[in-house]
Amino acid sequence: MLDRLVFVPLGGVGEIGMNVYLYGLDDSWLMVDLGISFADERLPGVDIVLPDIQFAEELGDKLKALVLTHAHEDHLGAVPYLWRQLRVPVWCSDFTAAVLRLKLAEHGLATEVPIKRIKPREPFKIGPFACRFLHMTHSIPESGALLLETRFGRVLHTGDWKLDPEPLVGERSDVEELEHLGKQGVLAMVCDSTNALSPGTSGSEAEVRESLTELIKGQPNRVVLTTFASNIARMETAMLAAHAAGRELFVVGRSMRRMIEAAREVGFLKAVPPIRDEREADSLPRNRVLYLCTGSQGEARSALSRVAVGQHPRVRLDPGDAVIFSSKIIPGNERTLYNLHNQLVRQGVEVITEVDHFVHVSGHPCRDEMEQMYRWVRPKIAVPVHGEARHLQAHQRLAEGLGVPKIMMVENGDLLRLAPEEPEVIDQVPVGRKVVVEAEGFVEAEDDLFRTRRRLMNHGTIVVGLVLDAEGSVLAEPQLSALGAVEIERFGDLRRDIAEAIVDSVEELDDRHARDDERVREAARVAVRQALDLPRHRRPIVEVQVTRLTPASLAALEEEG
Repeated sequence: MLDRLVFVPLGGVGEIGMNVYLYGLDDSWLMVDLGISFADERLPGVDIVLPDIQFAEELGDKLKALVLTHAHEDHLGAVPYLWRQLRVPVWCSDFTAAVLRLKLAEHGLATEVPIKRIKPREPFKIGPFACRFLHMTHSIPESGALLLETRFGRVLHTGDWKLDPEPLVGERSDVEELEHLGKQGVLAMVCDSTNALSPGTSGSEAEVRESLTELIKGQPNRVVLTTFASNIARMETAMLAAHAAGRELFVVGRSMRRMIEAAREVGFLKAVPPIRDEREADSLPRNRVLYLCTGSQGEARSALSRVAVGQHPRVRLDPGDAVIFSSKIIPGNERTLYNLHNQLVRQGVEVITEVDHFVHVSGHPCRDEMEQMYRWVRPKIAVPVHGEARHLQAHQRLAEGLGVPKIMMVENGDLLRLAPEEPEVIDQVPVGRKVVVEAEGFVEAEDDLFRTRRRLMNHGTIVVGLVLDAEGSVLAEPQLSALGAVEIERFGDLRRDIAEAIVDSVEELDDRHARDDERVREAARVAVRQALDLPRHRRPIVEVQVTRLTPASLAALEEEG
């Protein structure tokens, strides 16, 4: 029996995204969140990155449930892909359940996954854990901090949160319960670190609504407002701002329509003007149109990216129109987004971002809010999560400055004992590398497939065609073609030198190796690389195709010749 309380992050520590956390006690485990991340240039051709949950799978029946803190992709996006490997009930809020149901339906799991809806402060039991949610404001409705009560003490897993005095959609953070917890005593707080480097507070959605409403009123032509599809308050702001400016609202992008459907299912967005079909926009004057559009991070297949290159079937922009990016650039997306901005500007479209105007507030707590949370909760142990190394370190320093007795810095895969005895990392569990969704299957992120793709993308490829007889003699000049590599066609001498090097290398093979196609291919590859004499960091992939002619086929060719 696991006679101790432990915490294990499988994702979400040392990174922003892919949040997966486990708590264990008395041979029972529960999982908190099961999110995705998004691929960068290291995984060309990939959109979604999933966590490696081998450890959770191997728990079998000891894993009792999955609890989702809220409906963001980095906290629940992996459920449709990985739930079949776990087959546990899912506990979450009404809105999170509505979003999850829509996602599960796309994967044929709408009726298979048992979802248990839970209200803030409503107690529920998972094995030895007495649980309840505390409502926290965030950039999506019904985000909850999960309180776990155990015989060793209370653990508060904050999820994503902020302290918004006027969130517009949903309730304010449950400050009264947080203060009450602090008085009762909290063993550990596992807390969001995203904005630990940012001073002050994150700001209020109400302030953004006022600013965006005035900004939209002042635009003379079409307006596109793009934001995170999950930010229901921001979408409501767009709807109300459109009405205030005498504009009709058109929603462009499947993920936004899906979020609006989920929000209305649980009672949000009731008092907003109607949304019109985007096909009707061309019948209106330009100053009567406001598009609410997906693509705030420059996603390649998003609606806004297609609009920017003139490939959207129903939405077009003209010089003098404006695009408002009501969002923050996610680290790593800078180049992609700046390319999108430039595409729009070249068309004469005005691009407005948070640099130019007050159009966005963060959904995560800045330092003043984090300090307030620690003063309320007063945990004995602080465990920074949800952030890169620099965010976690800033969180550590903040907690030290506030006198938290123990700050435990962990990495993905660490098994942290919270109690009894002093907190300590006592073991590591396998987390491995992330896996990705690739052609409807899972491929390890370190698979040679992606190493090859990176080389093709960065260095190109050279294809060599060789015609040999059965004994390995070269019967014709090697055929060369280069794709994204050295421009062989521009240098006749280079082409000749490479061809000669290939012939010499193949002809030098002994009789046994000359009859082995793979030995011939490797000899040709080496000859090409040596003839090019490129530095190691600029080596293209060399693909060699070997065709061998039999005596009969040679005789036939001679007769035809």
